[in-house]
Amino acid sequence: MIISRLTQTVVAGMFALAAAAPATAADMPETGLVETGKLTYGVAATFAPFEFMRDGDLTGFDIDMIAALAEKLSVEPEASNMEFKGLIPALQGGRIDMINSAMYMNEARAEQVDFVEYMQIGNRVIVQAGNPKGVTGRNDTLCGTTIAVTLGGIQESQARADDARCKEAGKDGINVMTLPTAQDSALTLRQGRADAIFDSTPGSVVLMDKVPGVYEVVGDEFEQNNLVGMAFRKGDTAIAEALAAALSEIVEDGTYDALLEKWNLPASVSIFN
Repeated sequence: MIISRLTQTVVAGMFALAAAAPATAADMPETGLVETGKLTYGVAATFAPFEFMRDGDLTGFDIDMIAALAEKLSVEPEASNMEFKGLIPALQGGRIDMINSAMYMNEARAEQVDFVEYMQIGNRVIVQAGNPKGVTGRNDTLCGTTIAVTLGGIQESQARADDARCKEAGKDGINVMTLPTAQDSALTLRQGRADAIFDSTPGSVVLMDKVPGVYEVVGDEFEQNNLVGMAFRKGDTAIAEALAAALSEIVEDGTYDALLEKWNLPASVSIFN
């Protein structure tokens, strides 16, 4: 069987997945959920194509995936849409059962939550069309520029690391402008108040398609093996194990690959090949 059950083995502060029996409705715990019969998840719906609002409705790859997982487990998915920075506090505070929001897995977060990984994605540097500042990628051409990023997202840590690198090299630092959503960052770049943004490779494809001729991708993809996972309260293995088993099922029955195709995500993002 392809990856399914969450084990007790921690690898670099993150849970690894191992083989287990197929998921059934009985795998969901009878107690401990925010609401019996529902899977209440936190999401920051600002990160297309993973989670975003379209005509007033929540949509995206992650939204479709959690619906498929919930169906396997015979529970109803219940979204709680909030700012990204509020997701982990909401989970730790017991207001949600899990986080389903394309959350990058890193050591700092793994100290606060447990993960079930389901994807890997890279990132790109995006500038205004015509590239007025001559940025050539994630390199020293970013020194002295302003980069707009989502507050609390992986791109903020990447930009701050680049700021430190520029300063250590004796160059001008980077003004890291933090904003509530990825859409805010893109708008700030479009208005010329920022010189560049960092976005996921799938997100950059969506941006180019949505507003052609406004933005430009520069340089090579970077940090291509960033793992993305669903997040759970520390030690809350019952819910995590159930979701991991259901994930295995949707991988095996082809649902996972069908969702990648639906949302125009490249096969390279899958960790199940």
